[in-house]
Amino acid sequence: MASLSIGTHLPQTHHQFSKSSRRFVSKTQSLAPFGSSFGGFRGTRLLGNGMLVRAEEKARGSDSGSGQQPKAQFKSEEELQDLPPSSGSCDPLCSVDETSSSDFEASYKPKTDLLKAIAIFAAAATGTIAINHSWVAANQDVAMALLFGIGYAGIIFEESLAFNKSGVGLIMAVCLWIVRSIGAPSTDIAVAELQHASAEVSEIVFFLLGAMTIVEIVDSHQGFKLVTDNITTRKPRTLLWVVGFVTFFLSSILDNLTSTIDMVSLLRKLVPPSDFRKLLGGVVVIAANAGGAWTPIGDVTTTMLWIHGQISTVETMKGLFIPSFVSLAVPLALLSLTSEASGDGPDRSNVMASEQMAPRGQLVFSVGIGALIFVPIFKSLTGLPPYMGMLLGLGVLWILTDAIHYGESERQRLKVPQALSRIDTQGALFFLGILLSVSSLEAAGILRELANYLDAHIPNIELIASSIGIVSAVIDNVPLVAAAMGMYDVTSFPQDSEFWQLVAYCAGTGGSMLVIGSAAGVAFMGMEKVDFFWYFRKVSGFAFAGYAAGIAAYLAVHNLHISLPTTVAQVPFLSGS
Repeated sequence: MASLSIGTHLPQTHHQFSKSSRRFVSKTQSLAPFGSSFGGFRGTRLLGNGMLVRAEEKARGSDSGSGQQPKAQFKSEEELQDLPPSSGSCDPLCSVDETSSSDFEASYKPKTDLLKAIAIFAAAATGTIAINHSWVAANQDVAMALLFGIGYAGIIFEESLAFNKSGVGLIMAVCLWIVRSIGAPSTDIAVAELQHASAEVSEIVFFLLGAMTIVEIVDSHQGFKLVTDNITTRKPRTLLWVVGFVTFFLSSILDNLTSTIDMVSLLRKLVPPSDFRKLLGGVVVIAANAGGAWTPIGDVTTTMLWIHGQISTVETMKGLFIPSFVSLAVPLALLSLTSEASGDGPDRSNVMASEQMAPRGQLVFSVGIGALIFVPIFKSLTGLPPYMGMLLGLGVLWILTDAIHYGESERQRLKVPQALSRIDTQGALFFLGILLSVSSLEAAGILRELANYLDAHIPNIELIASSIGIVSAVIDNVPLVAAAMGMYDVTSFPQDSEFWQLVAYCAGTGGSMLVIGSAAGVAFMGMEKVDFFWYFRKVSGFAFAGYAAGIAAYLAVHNLHISLPTTVAQVPFLSGS
């Protein structure tokens, strides 16, 4: 969706560049002593080497007023006249062209191109095999496993291959269902299976789109400042705990990605650039993943399990709050003993000025958070799927923002249509592709065979759930949980059983062990420019200690039949949600 908002500005910018380029060419025609090849081949070559993009960026940056544009263009013409003459037949922009060539040579990576070639060749070979209907019909499981393996490799190595994982996931899903339609007893059976899978997957996608839009509207109004502005302590050890627990409870309502972005932005205002700020960012990642694991709306994996009936609201909160709390408290306690957490407090003299809250931001914050909290209550009261409650909350917030910003043309970005262009749509499409891919494996019976194999060789369900969490530090937890849901159903493990609660906890918190293991970690890595090995040295050990301690706490609570006292469990309409 971000590309749509960018595209709306391209026509004007391109028009400006076209006019300036015509003046540019006419101007250079008088520069015959510098060379005569500019008006033809050279100009086209320069545009092909990225000059258009740089010119558009320059035009976009200077397009603050119509009165300033001629001045900027005149200045560029003066700069062009000041170019020194060069020997030979090289034109005045030869140095720019050489720079573009050197940039290309510096960024050229033969290994990356080789990996891309191998990936494309493997995909083409697999597609060629899939065309052979007779072979696919006789070897459906092999063909689907091969397709899934190639597609999943493309998702894992998306940075190396420069392929967006959302596109890879969608292609993988369609190809898998094509193979399933060939290998199924009849096309009608495959279509019925696809319709059933699409109905289940759509519930999750609609839920995520509604939740992301609500959070984006609240964030655009600077509503979360009501929470973050109350953090005023300067003591490093105290700040460590305060940031951790604020993130923990914020992530239980929001998703862990949004919580991480908000808290890391706050840290930039509280702490100057330092290793201590990076360490606080690592705490934010651990806390965001731990906080999202104990509520149905805090993490996409718990949401998936909740929507499909593997876990319920109150039992999940009662059963996973203590383990999630422990998984954060243990790293915080250990980090408090380190040298980074002891010493003088951060100097806040150069802290950035805090942005002002948008008009009626408190009202939008209250309604938005209330809409998120109301979703499980709506499900219990009506019996309808959770995404209906989320869409209801989005509709109410939509009408509210339209009303309070009526006639305010300068605040269009605060309304829902603009918020829809800023949400992570490609992330939702990634979930769609992954869940449809996994559902095809489930329809073919492959996941059931895998579950039988694991039951025969690893009879300990705690070990299976724990391994899911460890693997989720390397591989995205969404397909892992989706595969677990396809391998086991509520007949094998009933709702709120030990297995499903452990899967929810392990998949949610296991990603903290590596910076690439969760969306929160990836966001932190990009915002603070933290590399993989720094996080591995400074944070991974503490995250693993918290992960293991949380599992031990869950097993202790479960075996000792300790229940978290809460009055929420006594509310009649929440007892079965």
